[in-house]
Amino acid sequence: MTTSFPETKTGLRFGTAMRVSLAATACLAAILTASLPVRAQDNPVLAKVNGAEIRQSDVALAEEELGPSLAQMDPATKKDNVLAFLIDLKIVAKAAEDKKLENSEDFKKRLAFTRSRLLMDSLLATEGKAATTEEAMKKVYEEAAKQITGEMEVHARHILVETEDEAKAIAEELKKGADFAELAKKKSKDPGASDGGDLGFFTKEQMVPEFSAVAFTLEPGKISDPVKSQFGWHLIKVEEKRARKAPEFEQVKAQIETYVTRKAQAEYVAKLREAAKVERMDKPAEAAKSDAKPDAAKPGDSKMAPAKK
Repeated sequence: MTTSFPETKTGLRFGTAMRVSLAATACLAAILTASLPVRAQDNPVLAKVNGAEIRQSDVALAEEELGPSLAQMDPATKKDNVLAFLIDLKIVAKAAEDKKLENSEDFKKRLAFTRSRLLMDSLLATEGKAATTEEAMKKVYEEAAKQITGEMEVHARHILVETEDEAKAIAEELKKGADFAELAKKKSKDPGASDGGDLGFFTKEQMVPEFSAVAFTLEPGKISDPVKSQFGWHLIKVEEKRARKAPEFEQVKAQIETYVTRKAQAEYVAKLREAAKVERMDKPAEAAKSDAKPDAAKPGDSKMAPAKK
């Protein structure tokens, strides 16, 4: 089982975002960051295109923009590909300038949108960073830990088969002394069969009701009769029971930081929106106002669970 702590899957929702040119984004970002102080020795020139320099900082910025498309590349290949992209970007952008494309209304609109989006991202990043103090994160951790500590959890294995007859036949083998984990490896159709049917520790709500009802009444070391659920027929062996404990702060610190950041950003946007005059022509005023509110992250959106032992 993986460790998880307040996690938001959507973050801020600003409606369906218009797709804009990556090239325009990268160009504008470079303009906006050009004035940042960077020491020359830390920011070497990697290439020149018709005299225009491409520096290490440009490559780093492009890597951030290109993101997932570079994930599977090794560092050397990634750097080479990004530099090649920036060289092409310079060449094609210059050709576009020669054709006066920046004077078109479409380009001006896209450039204005990209500028606004970058400004928004920069400001929200600043607000999020300011909110993620050690004190704020510890407070979130302590509040969530109180809700978790003391809840009962069970460590169990199971064997999952299609029919009741199959389950009964396996139950007979177990009564004769067969090893539960070995039978799980051979006969269970569950994805965890290769691990001897080990489910790790879980709480009642993490399993389907039929399964939990039996697992939480069995004593450690005992094996259940066949149990039917929507997935098939189970034989359950309880290995251990314990009062659930919250994971250590350091184990979930990164997830807490994400939660605190998104919550602060959502609250900041909501505050700005309250002070702004927003007029929606496509909806009645009240409906538009309620639709416009961003969704803040909630501590209860996901659970903080200890890592699988």
